[in-house]
This record gives sequence, C-alpha cells and structure tokens, in this order.
Amino acid sequence: MASDHVDVLIVGAGLSGVGAAVHLQRDCPGKTYAVLEARDTIGGTWDLFRYPGVRSDSDMFTLGYSFKPWTDPKAIADGDAIREYVRETAREYGVREHIRFHHRVVRAEWDSDTACWTVHAHRGDTGEDVVLTCAFLFACAGYYRYDSGYTPEFRGVDRYAGRLVHPQHWPEDLDWTGRRVVVIGSGATAVTLVPAMAERAGHVTMLQRSPTYVIALPSRDPLADALRRWLPVKAAYSVVRWKNVLLGLANFQLSRRAPGLVKRFLRRAAQGRLPVGYDIDRHFSPRYNPWDQRLCVVPDGDLFAAVGDGRASVVTDTVDTFTEQGIRLGSGAELPADIVVTATGLNLLALGGMTVVVDGAEVDLARTVAYKAMMLSGVPNFALTIGYTNASWTLKADMVATYVCRLLRHLDATGEQIVTPLAPESGELAPIIDLKSGYVLRAVDRLPKQGPRAPWRLHQNYPRDVLLMRHGRLTDSGVRFSRATPPTSTSTSWSAGAPGGRRGPAATGRSDGAAQPTAPVA
Repeated sequence: MASDHVDVLIVGAGLSGVGAAVHLQRDCPGKTYAVLEARDTIGGTWDLFRYPGVRSDSDMFTLGYSFKPWTDPKAIADGDAIREYVRETAREYGVREHIRFHHRVVRAEWDSDTACWTVHAHRGDTGEDVVLTCAFLFACAGYYRYDSGYTPEFRGVDRYAGRLVHPQHWPEDLDWTGRRVVVIGSGATAVTLVPAMAERAGHVTMLQRSPTYVIALPSRDPLADALRRWLPVKAAYSVVRWKNVLLGLANFQLSRRAPGLVKRFLRRAAQGRLPVGYDIDRHFSPRYNPWDQRLCVVPDGDLFAAVGDGRASVVTDTVDTFTEQGIRLGSGAELPADIVVTATGLNLLALGGMTVVVDGAEVDLARTVAYKAMMLSGVPNFALTIGYTNASWTLKADMVATYVCRLLRHLDATGEQIVTPLAPESGELAPIIDLKSGYVLRAVDRLPKQGPRAPWRLHQNYPRDVLLMRHGRLTDSGVRFSRATPPTSTSTSWSAGAPGGRRGPAATGRSDGAAQPTAPVA
C-alpha cells in the first residue's frame, strides 16, 4: 500500500480542481500538492458529457478562469472548446505533472493530535489501495454522480423496441439521422439536445412535464469583439467579465424583487421568436418564479428556431407508459419514437462520495453548516468548491481557491496549524443550494446547511463575496485557529467542531463521549 505526504491534496481534475492548483502555485509557491482524479483524463464535467450540442449555460467570460482570458470568439462555448481550455490551462501551468489519474478517494480521516489528514484512495486501473497524508484537504469534485444520471421509473420501458439513452452516458455509435427522437425533460440538457439533434433527425420532440424559462442570448459578445481590437487581451477580458457579472446580478435581483415583471419580459422575448399563435403559456411559461430554478440559455435562439421551422416541437404532458413504438401520454396521445433520450437530471453526490471522519467520528454532512459556502463546521483544514446557482460556477471556484491560499498563508504567518469552522449558536438553517430544481430537492436532506447570517449565509452575490473573501478578515466568530495538541494520558475524546469556539467532549448524546462534529439543529 503506497503512502506519501503533501501540504495540500486536491480532489478532482475538472474545471475547479485545475483552477485550484493554479491558484495554489501562484499564491503559495512553497506548498507541495497533488491532485487526485478518479477518471483517466482532465476535464471533469466537460470531458464526461459528450451528448450532441453540449455547451456552457453561462458565458465564458465568467465561466473562464480569472487568470486565463477566454479568447475564443464564442461567448457561449461548446463542450469541446471548454474541455480543451481546461486541459490547456493544466499544460500551461504545469498542473498535469501533479495529477494522479484513476485515484478515487473513498475516505478521509482527520487527526487533531497531528493536524493531519489521512486520505484513502482506490486506483481503478490497478486495483491498488493508496494512502496519502496532507495538512489541508481541498474537495473540487462537484456535487453529482459521474457513474449514473437520474432516470425516473417509467412504466412499460422494458417493452420499448427503440433505443433508450441518458445524456450522461452518450453512446458513440448512436445515429439519429432521419429518426424520430423524443427528448424527455425541459432543463439545460434538453434545450441543448433538441436543436442539435434536429439538424439531422427526422423530427425531435421535447416532452416536458412542465415548462422552463428559456432565454435567447447571442453566441458572441459584441462588446468583447469590439474591445479586443483596442485593448490588451487581459484588459478586454476583465471589462467584459465584470459587465456580465453585473448584468447577471441585476437580472437575478430583479427576478427576486419583481418576478412578475421578469416573467412578462421572458414571455415577450419568447413570443418574438416563435410563430404567431404559438401556445407560449402552455409550453414556455412556468408556474414558478424566475431563478427558483436556473434560466436556460439558448445561443442565438436555436431552440426557438428549430421549433419555429418545424424541425422540432414541444409537448407539455406526462408519460403514462412506454409502448413498443414510443410513448403514450397522460392525455392519451401517442408519441412515436425510434430514440428516446431521458434528459431527466442528475443524481447529487457530495464530495465525490468520500466518507469524512474527524477524530474517529464519521461526519454527517447534513448536520454541518457551511462557513462562507466553502468550509464545513467541525471539519478542520478542509474546503470544498460549490459554485453559484445564479452565475457561473468558476466565479465562486476562483474565489474559494483564493481564500484557501489566504488561509494557508495566515497559518504559516501565525504559526497556527489548524483552522476549524464553527456552527452558529442560533438561528434557522436552510439548504446550502437554494434552488427548487428536482435534482436538488431529491438530495436536499443529505447536503450541508447554511446559517441565518454571514459568515454562514450564501448570498449569491459576486461583488459582495469579493469584498468578503478577497479582502475581508480571516478571523471572525465563525472560525477558530489552533495548534495540534498531542494527547495526554488523561485525555478524553474531544469535539473538533463544538459550537461557540469551545473545545470539549462532544455533545452527541452518546455515552462513550465519542466526538461527532455537528451543527446545532434550529
């Protein structure tokens, strides 16, 4: 069983993990690090998803890294371009040499006496179990399962004679030329698949139980095209990045404060791109308010164009049962289909599925409270990346990596070894992800919580977070800094995450006094 030690261990070699490694090299050049990646390549989400038309649902000026300008003409980029951007970053900054592929982290154990993590990984290529130790553990593995997407149980699916496909595992041999295709779903994946498949299919039907807000944006940014002719690349990138941040934030805030106004705007925008008399209220007017779920972006209105010229159609109904030839709907109508694509969502999986243990006690993530949306109460020297739900993922990922580097420099400067987030002593707790999408609601009871106020509350506000995380204090009521304390012969089990900064026997109701880092339940 191999074993070695690094200062920082990063889990995941996707967009977040590669970015975290670059920030670490730039801001903490003396730190040793390794990146563990369960798969055999760089790219994460952008390598896994290979379905037709896969693309970003955010502009690349904000989805791109703060330190590496996006130079491709397309502002809403396809998956191949994003994957190459991540890989190019890894090559350019020498990150690839630090990545260990086929390493799936299964367990991480923290020991307060030595201020050290022991991380257990399994190598998928050799079957070997590997042990590493590190002073700081940084999880950049996203929050969904890579090995399986979510598919509801459909009646009659066993008798369906056509091809059934989930976008998360797209078959390379699938040919839909001239075929009748039904895409079940109405989220970002569905609205991407429909126009892409409609270019070759006989016809594509998007079958949705209920509609989603869809907005058309240009695939190229006119301001970016103009500024690139007059400004240095980095300057143009920064201007457009901040322009898009502020416009996105304004859209989100307006949606929260005047949802009716935004609803009417989105409806009129869709109406202007669809044929006269089209039933917009049935197919493109959701019951919920804008940003209760993410808005779906369609570059240059490609979905509306496919529907408008008859290559695609939208059916709002429910699935009664699959038949041999297709799908019978709740209304009794039949949808013939040679191919059915179940774009029905993701399965959430926090921390890549790893088990976290603190001083011998397994951590229940649902009983932790997120500190600054990047650390967990009672879990020392640990950070995780969860991007914004109302803006590009990388905006938050960049900021989390920057904050981790600030923490590491602070520990070095003060001689402290341990940073432990603390749960708030009072106040109502809420889910850490504040969307009402199905994939979130299915797993909300297994996810960490957020508290009633800063630094435990996630504000979904990038400018505010810039002030808090790049320039704000590192020491506050939500965190404790300390040094490793070797045990004495009279020591008992202690809680690493006791609320209020206290250090004492864990209040878990267990008679043996074993430590269990938890958050108070409001």
